[in-house]
Amino acid sequence: MDYNLRINSIVSESIVDGPGIRMAVFVQGCPHHCPGCHNPQTHDFSGGHLISVSSVFEQYKENPLLRGITFSGGEPFCQAGALAELGRMIRQSGGTVITYTGYIYEDLLEMAKEDPAVSDLLSVTDWLIDGPYVEELRSLDLEYRGSTNQRILRFRENA
Repeated sequence: MDYNLRINSIVSESIVDGPGIRMAVFVQGCPHHCPGCHNPQTHDFSGGHLISVSSVFEQYKENPLLRGITFSGGEPFCQAGALAELGRMIRQSGGTVITYTGYIYEDLLEMAKEDPAVSDLLSVTDWLIDGPYVEELRSLDLEYRGSTNQRILRFRENA
């Protein structure tokens, strides 16, 4: 079965959304609405457009320079099943997966008890960058994060 994703945009080559050259998929829809969010255009769940997981994967495969894919948003865990499928495809092709989320990891573990798709997305994630953006904790000195409360959790170092 080919899943569909509701996305805002895809950046075909990014060097700011994780190590190396990565494809960045900005999903559409976010429940967090963090003040000062870098991507407020991704908040509306009815915005953006639909694209099939297989179509995104085909775009990914066209570029041999890509080290992996980054899921950002919006909130990736609102589309966990489709992103888990895409993440599996990327990992099977030798790429790595970074997932940004406004949730904290501990809350995702609780959510995974009720929603197997959350567990599936976590299982294909090499690095998780968790926590809401907090404007008062903003720092320009952080690698791959916007505020000091956000963590980079490395489940596999190869990302």
